[in-house]
Amino acid sequence: MVQSADFRSGKGHRDENFPVASRLVSARHRPVIMAFYDFARAADDIADHTSLRAAEKLLGLDRMEASLTGASSDDALSVRLREALADRKLSNVHALDLLKAFRQDVTRLRYDDWDDLIGYCTWSAMPVGRFVLDVHGEDRSTWASSDVLCAVLQIINHLQDCGKDYRALNRVYVPQDRLRAHGATTEDLAKDRASPALLACLHDVTRQTVRYFATQPALADEIRDTRLACEVATITALANRLLGVLEKSDPLADKVHLGRATLLSVMAGSVTGTLIRRLLPGNGSYRRAQDIRS
Repeated sequence: MVQSADFRSGKGHRDENFPVASRLVSARHRPVIMAFYDFARAADDIADHTSLRAAEKLLGLDRMEASLTGASSDDALSVRLREALADRKLSNVHALDLLKAFRQDVTRLRYDDWDDLIGYCTWSAMPVGRFVLDVHGEDRSTWASSDVLCAVLQIINHLQDCGKDYRALNRVYVPQDRLRAHGATTEDLAKDRASPALLACLHDVTRQTVRYFATQPALADEIRDTRLACEVATITALANRLLGVLEKSDPLADKVHLGRATLLSVMAGSVTGTLIRRLLPGNGSYRRAQDIRS
């Protein structure tokens, strides 16, 4: 029986732009988060596979869903997530939502405008944050800020990989109306360096992402669990750094990347700042910290 793992690209959680269940997260939460990540990674790799036909991709995703919901037990990775969710009494709704995005990746290659792109992020990105919040028992009032953060992370990935996505998959997440407004075309994405029109478009989308990011308060300050808040603060800071790089870079020609020293520096500053805000009495963003040692 063919397994979803058979189509893995080799990319793992350490290759992502942002931390996935890092040591900042409590050890008791990491296994279920990693089971969710491995499920999502495998589904993403199926949707992005360059040798599979569309019908084969959709069949693979359907097989994963059947094993996730218990209709079958054919796919080991999906069964692993199903059992991990059952053990923690968590819903499979967020994983099912992700599968909607991966099916859309197979069947849709263009996005009309910003709202269309955010609509895609509703399935491709927002369920991830909601799942992690549910794992930690956070209130659903945190979802609004989480949704914005996760959409921003997704769009950063789209901008970084815009050339590769077009060349390998003929997939374009850059909104079509923004391309037209700047006189750019999708074919410009095939080049080794962005044309002036395409570069203006990509910087425009980056600035719109920055503005969108500012529409919600900082998620870390809304989270009760201190360890998760430190992780989220780090991810937020990294996202802001990458947006700053994207505002000045050409993603077709430049590697939009933060070095290890920058990553460690951002993490240290984010964790320190979060702990100070929580532990100093009288601070307006203070939250009663849970036991950091848990």
